[in-house]
Amino acid sequence: MLSDQNRLDEDNCSSYSSLSGFTQVGPMDGTDTRGNMLIVGAKVVLPNETKYADVRTIEGVISEIAEPQALLHHDAELLVDGSGLYLLPGAIDPQVHFRDPGQPEKEDLGSGSAAAVSGGITSFLDMPNNKPSIVDLPGMQMKLDTAAAKCVNNYGFFIGATPNNVEKLQEAVGTPDAPIAIPGICGIKIFMGSSTGTLLVNEREALQTIFSQTAGLIAVHAEDEKRLNERFPDYEARTDIAAHAEWRDDVTALLATQLAVELAQTYNHRLHILHLTSGIEADWLNGITSLPSQQKEGAIITTETLPQHLTFTDIDVKEQGTRLQMNPPIRYQADKDTLWNRLLDGTVQCMATDHAPHTSEAKQLGFPQAPSGMPGVETSLAVMLTHAKSGTCTIEQVVEWMSTNVADCYNMIGKGRIEVGFDADFVLVDMENEHEVVDENSWTRVGWNPFRGRMLTGWAKMTIVAGIPVFERTENSGQKGQILVEAGSVGTPILMAPWK
Repeated sequence: MLSDQNRLDEDNCSSYSSLSGFTQVGPMDGTDTRGNMLIVGAKVVLPNETKYADVRTIEGVISEIAEPQALLHHDAELLVDGSGLYLLPGAIDPQVHFRDPGQPEKEDLGSGSAAAVSGGITSFLDMPNNKPSIVDLPGMQMKLDTAAAKCVNNYGFFIGATPNNVEKLQEAVGTPDAPIAIPGICGIKIFMGSSTGTLLVNEREALQTIFSQTAGLIAVHAEDEKRLNERFPDYEARTDIAAHAEWRDDVTALLATQLAVELAQTYNHRLHILHLTSGIEADWLNGITSLPSQQKEGAIITTETLPQHLTFTDIDVKEQGTRLQMNPPIRYQADKDTLWNRLLDGTVQCMATDHAPHTSEAKQLGFPQAPSGMPGVETSLAVMLTHAKSGTCTIEQVVEWMSTNVADCYNMIGKGRIEVGFDADFVLVDMENEHEVVDENSWTRVGWNPFRGRMLTGWAKMTIVAGIPVFERTENSGQKGQILVEAGSVGTPILMAPWK
């Protein structure tokens, strides 16, 4: 509840709701408060410290950060009481597959966006392996238009590389001598190994063409296609799920990662290695990767890992089967331990989910018929904050990995920090109460979650985009929570500076 000092007189309020963990108050005179907000009572994770503070936003931008009770509430702003909660920068997920266009039975940009804000994710970057694949600027514009109509958070999209579409890639990201940055376009995605969809660029000559003739960021799915094909006959008759990780082994991943790094260094090209899964890759990348803001010379190379690979091992895969089947696969305890070590020492810069939903019916087909991929956006922040609660990392490190460093890796403007002048994208999280993950509370269209049965803390109580509450989870709404805005009414293309 709000303190008497901060509470508005009842006559000045058009809405007053006593909620679980916070109270919202707004003016009764019809004044538009969208983007104007004062958050009080929360413990705020700032760039250099965590402390109790009041945060004001004006027209979706952070305007003031002050000591508690130092800011007076204005009539034309929403007042939110965050007592008992942490206020974090909204999480940014740099790798999702929201299946739009082409596979609405699995997800679309509307359902994926709703699922994301339920997990505290205020911005996302979506992949191009759709039906049809998105490999040119008209396709990118179609996705941007669809997102504008359906989403409730901020969005960006990768353009897909093929062996012969370099001119179309240049239209989206520019050339080495003339880089461009179109709002909502974050870079080029290359599938070096076959996964879900038809996009594949695995021949060295085609890869060289892309690395040498384009600007922007290149993100790679790093698995060596030649090795996958050579090893497949040894595994094609097996029906046990353990064969998946044995076939798509760590050497398969390392070979592709090494080739991508070689090309990036040769052509001084910005490179991001997606969903790092193996210990040998993480160790090999030590001393090679760094945040763009810290890189002094040479190619900027970064990488990410996933909550799944920091939480599950082959033991969990054996127990849960194809629910946990993904590409690259969940590996072994030694890999998980090394990924944690390299995340903590900065070799791994950030985190994503690789949210890639498939229907439960498809996943129940068993190995090897079941498709690879799983949902992730609804629980990724809570999973990592649960690791923080257990002492494996800190809340501040989670903020770096899931917000600040993601914005750094993608040259995002105004994202990833609670700082005056930055966008008012926040999440209020509850670090005191645990709740079980149940499939029935899923917002993703496929209706299931790989962390089913786990007790998690750090659930999003309110997600705020551009100073506008878009999701809340209260006693009234239940643990599933509720979306507070109309589809398409909140969220804009993410602005990213060009890579020079």
